Amino acid sequence: MKKIILASKSPRRKQLLEWAEIPFEIIVVETGETFPEGIPPYEAAVHIARNKANAVGKMAGKDSIILAADTIVVLNEKIIGKPKDRKDAINILSNLSGQKHTVITGVVIKTRDEEIAFADHTDVYFHDLTLQQIEYYIDHYKPYDKAGAYAIQEWIGVVGIKSVSGDFYNVMGLPVSRVVRALEKLNFKSEG
Repeated sequence: MKKIILASKSPRRKQLLEWAEIPFEIIVVETGETFPEGIPPYEAAVHIARNKANAVGKMAGKDSIILAADTIVVLNEKIIGKPKDRKDAINILSNLSGQKHTVITGVVIKTRDEEIAFADHTDVYFHDLTLQQIEYYIDHYKPYDKAGAYAIQEWIGVVGIKSVSGDFYNVMGLPVSRVVRALEKLNFKSEG
């Protein structure tokens, strides 16, 4: 049976695969999260995911299925990365306050002979956030490893998000139902 390797250290992606009852192991190779300038956000997310998959694929066994993903946030057609520091996190969340933004997760699933690549998007609408709410969230949850400076499943998501249009789990970092269907195309069956 083929073995699935998650090319990510994200605890959220790990949790989502566990919820889907997909057996996997984790192998991570540090890769840059850069992409060619000027490419569309969907392609940027897939590009980064492909780099992660390729790096891990060099270490994995020939019967492995590599699953890699990268999540980006887009506001007014501009890609917003992970915050550099507290000031940057405050600035990012202040810009998202009261606005709609799009969360895009690029996914690459590859075997030795085949690759499935796609990007899923979800629109997220924030209520207006006060500076006090933003500072509280940043100081208590330290979202420095998160695109857009927040995690939907944390306090800011519970109190600050007005609505979500699309796959909620995509915002957490992995459009799980779409991943399951892609794995089925590769003749991999989950336990459920």
